[in-house]
Amino acid sequence: MNPYRQRVFSMMLELLKPYSTQGTALDFGSGDGWFARQMLAHGVVRDLIPLDIKRRPSVCVEPVIYPGGAVPYADRQFDLVYSVDVLHHCPNPAEQLKDIARCSRNLLLIKDHTYSTPIGYAALAVLDELGNRKFGIPSPYRYQRRWAWHDALVELGWTRVGFTYPANCHVGVLGAMTNALQFVALYARRSQAISCENSIVDAAGN
Repeated sequence: MNPYRQRVFSMMLELLKPYSTQGTALDFGSGDGWFARQMLAHGVVRDLIPLDIKRRPSVCVEPVIYPGGAVPYADRQFDLVYSVDVLHHCPNPAEQLKDIARCSRNLLLIKDHTYSTPIGYAALAVLDELGNRKFGIPSPYRYQRRWAWHDALVELGWTRVGFTYPANCHVGVLGAMTNALQFVALYARRSQAISCENSIVDAAGN
């Protein structure tokens, strides 16, 4: 059991709790498939495609392998697209984010990092090396500076409907030093977000 992943998944579940089970999901950068297995086991989604550029020696869920870049799926093909600690490994994270957002018709969930100072950037680089070197995953250090990705999604018509920041991914001294570099954010297409808000108002009888 990996306590870091357990804590991250708990935060993901909390943000998704107000929403009904999603029919289809894309796990972008699924790794060994642990998150994919959890999403299915907890009934968050009914059907899921785990996508990655490389198969790990041992996987929980067999991934679909593709060469990277634009994902091989249609616009708005999935009800939910999510990515956990993957975007900063991409050659162009901002463009990759736009591409995976393209594939979602309802929800987009991102767990990743943010920094605003050179010290924060250096801390992320160290954490990346410690966490990924053993898996042979390169660390190009392309982290989000402040909230540039959020601004890009807003321009594309997305609304942030859930946000955990700082995200308590680590505990103790490590957590005190680095949780302010971690976030989990849930976005909905603007039309979906408005529809959800209206449903809440109607249910309250207002």
